[in-house]
Amino acid sequence: MIDLLGKLNIYERDIKTLFTMRQVVSFLFFSLLLVSLTSLVSNGHTNLAPAKSPIEGRWDITIDMLGKETPSWLEVTHSGTHILVGQFVGPGGSARPISQVNFENGKVSFWIPPQWETGSNLSFDGNLQGDNLNGVITFPDGKNYNFKAVRAPVLAPKANPVWGKPISLLNGADLQGWHPSGQTNQWTFENGILKSPKPGSNIITDATFTDFKLHVEFRYPANGNSGVYLRGRYEVQI
Repeated sequence: MIDLLGKLNIYERDIKTLFTMRQVVSFLFFSLLLVSLTSLVSNGHTNLAPAKSPIEGRWDITIDMLGKETPSWLEVTHSGTHILVGQFVGPGGSARPISQVNFENGKVSFWIPPQWETGSNLSFDGNLQGDNLNGVITFPDGKNYNFKAVRAPVLAPKANPVWGKPISLLNGADLQGWHPSGQTNQWTFENGILKSPKPGSNIITDATFTDFKLHVEFRYPANGNSGVYLRGRYEVQI
């Protein structure tokens, strides 16, 4: 009985040792396979990564609309391995997606359907020379306007803003510190309230600001409409 148990114990120990060796071999094989697959995927991803196109990035555009400079912007990015897509903001409306941006031999073009306008598609044709982009935009009404563009600066803040004391942008009596966007001004003050009795010019602050917090109070009739443009471009709709 003792010998039998002793042999049995040895046999069990041999089985455990054999099983452990099989585990080690399997683990090493699996590890090598995993490393090979990782290397294959990594190499494949590296080979498929698209080269950055010179037209990629953000562009600040100035459109010459009959002698009046109008701001616009364009952003071009890669989609997948070889297709360029983007976003475009014209003189009005919101940022519109571009399904494909064509770029070859320094020439860039795309088209987008009309948003608020009526007519045909908006088309964009430009020539890239270094960090300068120039060309012609054809709007849905069929009119052509020249444009020039430069790369948008990276506006990374150097530090968190330090807020000063609040200032009042309106004095409650007149439009001192403001100017109209058009030839005429329909804005008036009545009992300390700024009113626009009919559609017309926007009013713009003479001063410019960097970081700010803006507090505005509005009153408007049923079905009325108003808003505040920030940076002279982006409207907070009321």
